[in-house]
Amino acid sequence: MKYRTIGTDPKNRREVSVLALGAMLFGSRTDEETAFAVLDRYVEAGGNFIDTSDNYAFWVDGGQGGQSEELLGRWRRSRGIGDEIFIATKLGARPLAPGTSYIDNPEGLSAKVIREAAERSRERLGMEKLDLLYAHIEDHRVPLRETVEGFAELVAEGTVGLLGVSNHAVWRVERARAIAAAAGLPGYEVLQYAHSHLRPRYDVPDDLFPDGSLGHAGPDLLGYLREEPALTLVAYSPLLKGAYTYPDRLPADFDHPGTPARLAALRDVARETGATVNQVVLSWQIGGDLPILPLAGVSSLAQLEENLAAVDLELTEEQRARLDGAH
Repeated sequence: MKYRTIGTDPKNRREVSVLALGAMLFGSRTDEETAFAVLDRYVEAGGNFIDTSDNYAFWVDGGQGGQSEELLGRWRRSRGIGDEIFIATKLGARPLAPGTSYIDNPEGLSAKVIREAAERSRERLGMEKLDLLYAHIEDHRVPLRETVEGFAELVAEGTVGLLGVSNHAVWRVERARAIAAAAGLPGYEVLQYAHSHLRPRYDVPDDLFPDGSLGHAGPDLLGYLREEPALTLVAYSPLLKGAYTYPDRLPADFDHPGTPARLAALRDVARETGATVNQVVLSWQIGGDLPILPLAGVSSLAQLEENLAAVDLELTEEQRARLDGAH
């Protein structure tokens, strides 16, 4: 395994594995026995960065989520896991009632919600201190200052370590960080967005993003990373939910003229290296010039083993240039 430092404060920064494990469906679609086996193997291989959220996976049973955090709590207790395993969770997108969602009824990012939701996450996970806590989605009903101060209070109290943000417009991330910096408060240091080698159309609206996607790491966010070296991008859905293996799963927003050339470059490099396309994508992210940590969820040990092997895959500069230049 390889590791990267995230965070700047000496009290809270950590060395985390370059491959993060997504636990989104653990305890719901992925049964406990399988999830425990995956977690055990991941840790055995040197992995120490696990990602969840307080709303995972509410859509499976129409509830409010919490199954993933609860399973991780049971796993931590049964294995005697302490602070050697870094666990990140999120708040803000948990539905306030069963049968609703983060579109029509999210918990939001008020100071009250931040405090109460973080406490519930700590209880479910069995952790005195959350290693990394994200603002999961935007909340336009609450002033940014209230959100910034609400997160900062938990850091000051020692119940949260690092702060992160996901699925926000880059201008809102920068504004929140500026508010924090001006007040001498801790700000967002970890950014979690969808990112893969294939690029989507960013102008496709949906219920959460009526002006086009804010959930993907587009050129604004990648440029922001270049200018702010203290930030880290945790890239979710790096393998596009299996679409590299099963092309019929490729989302519609990837159906555009730029996709075939990038896909061809991936396949060429995979043939040259003897690796799978999935492994090339993960290696491309891990070894690139931007601080990117792929976050990959798996539902089997075989999928995990494939991903773990990508950590040791070394791409040549020429191969990277081809992958970067394909469009």
